[in-house]
Amino acid sequence: MKVSKVAQSTARRIFRLCSKDGQVNEEHLRLAIEKLATEKPRDYRGMLQALRRLLRAEAAKKQVTVESAVELADATADEVKKSLASQYGKDLNFEFKVTPELLGGMRIRVGNDLFDGSVKARLEQLQESL
Repeated sequence: MKVSKVAQSTARRIFRLCSKDGQVNEEHLRLAIEKLATEKPRDYRGMLQALRRLLRAEAAKKQVTVESAVELADATADEVKKSLASQYGKDLNFEFKVTPELLGGMRIRVGNDLFDGSVKARLEQLQESL
């Protein structure tokens, strides 16, 4: 279903009103969704779909995937968490994975940002330069 520009802008406005300091107030958002569902303004389904898309994008920004060739020590994992929390905020969801294909180093993905410090990536860059 294609969402109209008016529905998208209205959904963005609702989302901004339900957010404060980068945090989504779930209670305000729930009330806004209930009001949309009961009053059913023009193109309310498009607004709900756009709101869902905005919420998914917001949740993806808070998801952190840390890949390493070997299991990280607790001190190293804590340091990674502390560093990323200072950069992106405190309410991040961390997932640590062991990926032997990296050969060494780490690959960190925060939302759409990727920090690749793995040996595999360095070898691929070296191969491309030759």
